[in-house]
Amino acid sequence: MIGNSVIKLDGIDIFQQKHLVLSDVNLHIDKGDFVWLIGQTGSGKSSLLKVIYGDLPVKTGEGHACGYDLTKLPDREIPFLRRKLGIVFQDFQLLTDRTVAQNLQFVMKATGWVDKKLIDERTRDVLEKVGLRSKINKMPHELSGGEQQRVVIARALLNDPEIILADEPTGNLDPETSEDLIMLLKQISQSGTAVLVATHDYHIIRQFPSRIIKCENGKVLEDVHIG
Repeated sequence: MIGNSVIKLDGIDIFQQKHLVLSDVNLHIDKGDFVWLIGQTGSGKSSLLKVIYGDLPVKTGEGHACGYDLTKLPDREIPFLRRKLGIVFQDFQLLTDRTVAQNLQFVMKATGWVDKKLIDERTRDVLEKVGLRSKINKMPHELSGGEQQRVVIARALLNDPEIILADEPTGNLDPETSEDLIMLLKQISQSGTAVLVATHDYHIIRQFPSRIIKCENGKVLEDVHIG
């Protein structure tokens, strides 16, 4: 990692196939930052996130994420980069036939955890952080939408990531649940894990003012203000 930088993109161009989506992108996110990412549908927000988690290659400029050089990222290294990132999507992508604990433990085993005692401890620890310790043996369908999204955040925290990337995390939630969720993500950022939230919800941005990055007209604008 470069100093406190978790994400450092300098002069990169972002392509989907041969289509240039964003050009000359400069973006710095430090440890513990809470950052909003805005922009209309098709403006390049998802492409920017894909670059950060190694799903789109970086061929120009310089790019670093969680200590990995994105310009020289071999496919075999991508899973290791992703262990340092927590990813939260709008659709929860929980395994519907497994309990909350089993959902978390499935991911842990897939990312190299083997010690049953440590797995159990970490499961309880992350559920405590998101306020769901009592729901450990529930099935996803027994939880509200907000609780399911908290399980997803717990899952994102399992490997102690340097940054959480949240793509429209409140998209399926009512306003009150959305506020609770953003408060949780804010607390996580205050503990040192950077958080980048892509959203269309300007109401929630106004309620929780923080740094804003905007994708617009093929550019990434840093430190934008909204009215």
